[in-house]
Amino acid sequence: MNEVYITKISKFLPNRPISNDEMEDKLGTINGKTSKGRRIVLRNNQIKTRYYAIDDNGNITHNNAQLTKEAVMGLCDDNFKAEDIELLSCGTSSPDQILPSHAAMVHGFLKNGNIEINSASGACCSGMNALKFGYLSVKSGQTQNAVATGSERTSTWMKSDTFEEELKYLETLEENPILAFNKDFLRWMLSDGAGAFLLENKPKGEQPLKIEWMEGYSYAYEIDACMYAGADKLDDGFLKPWSEYPSDQWSKKSLFAMKQDVKLLGEHILVKGVDSLKKALTKHNLKPTDIDYYLPHISSNFFKDKLYKEMTEQGVEIPWDNWFMNLSKVGNVGAGSIYIMLEELAHSGKLKKGDKILLSVPESARFAYSIALVTVC
Repeated sequence: MNEVYITKISKFLPNRPISNDEMEDKLGTINGKTSKGRRIVLRNNQIKTRYYAIDDNGNITHNNAQLTKEAVMGLCDDNFKAEDIELLSCGTSSPDQILPSHAAMVHGFLKNGNIEINSASGACCSGMNALKFGYLSVKSGQTQNAVATGSERTSTWMKSDTFEEELKYLETLEENPILAFNKDFLRWMLSDGAGAFLLENKPKGEQPLKIEWMEGYSYAYEIDACMYAGADKLDDGFLKPWSEYPSDQWSKKSLFAMKQDVKLLGEHILVKGVDSLKKALTKHNLKPTDIDYYLPHISSNFFKDKLYKEMTEQGVEIPWDNWFMNLSKVGNVGAGSIYIMLEELAHSGKLKKGDKILLSVPESARFAYSIALVTVC
C-alpha cells in the first residue's frame, strides 16, 4: 500500500462576504415579513459573514459544479495541470440536478480529458466520503493522484420564492401562512462555497499532509431522518419521497426545500458524534492529548460548548487551545466546510512538522460521522 499525502489545498468562496443584516436582501422575505426566527438562529450560531453565489443585483453567479471547478483549478499550476488529474471525486448535498452526477458536471466544466470520476452523495459527510474514495484509490495504487472536493450551493434552495406556493396554499386552507421553523431554521445557517484537495503518493509541496487513517460511522439503523430534502416526514418518522406525491403537491409542500428536525438534532448529534470519535481514537490507540489541532465541523457555535462538555463526559476531551474553526467567517458550507477549514489552517503559518490534525465531520441527515487523522510532514 502507498502512503497518501494532501499536497495542495484550494478553496473558492463566491462573490463578497454577506453580513447578517444583508441576508434577507439576498434570500428574500417570506410572505413579505421579516423572519422571527432569523435573529434567534443567528444569535445562537454566531455566524457573522457567509458567501452566496448571488451577486448584488440578485443574479445567480455560479452553480455548484462551477464553484467546484473553480476550487479544483486553484490546485493547478505549471507543475500540476488539470490534465494531470487521474481521478476526480466530488461530494455535495446540493447537486445542481438529480442526473447527471455532480462529479460528471464538474468534469464537464474542467474539460481536462478522459479521467475516472466519482460522486459521493449524502450531506456533510459526502465531502469526506469523496476524500476517502480518492484516498483509497491512491493508497491501493489504482491511481497516483486524485482530486477530492466538497462543495455546496444552497442559497437558491433558501430563497423566498421556494416557499411562496406553500404559503399561498396555506392561505387557501385558512391556515396561518408562516413558514415552519424546521424550514426557516436552515435559511440562516448555510453558505455557498467549495474546497479541493490534491492527493498524491509522494510528499510533494512545501508542507504536505499525510493521511494516516479515515473512519466512518452511521447511526441510521437506530435514529430517524433529521435533515432531509425531496421528501416529507410523516408523523411516524417515515420519509415519503417526492416521487410518490402528485406534481402539484411538490411546491405546495415545499418538498424540495431543505428541512431539519431541530428536536431530533439536539437529542442525538453530540452524543453520537462523541461516541464515534471515541470509537475512532480507541481503534487507532490515539489519546486526545496526542492531537495538536482539532477541526470539528459544527453547524452552529450553539453546539461548541455542548460538544466540549459531551467530550469531557465521555472521556475524550481535547483542550480548547487545540481547536481550530472558521464558522463565524465563512458560515456552514456543509460538505465543503472541512476542506475550507483545513485550507485556512494549512496556509496560516502555524503548522510544524509532526503536528497531528484531527478532522471531524458530523452529518445530521440520519446521523453519520466521518473522522480522519492527518500529520504534517
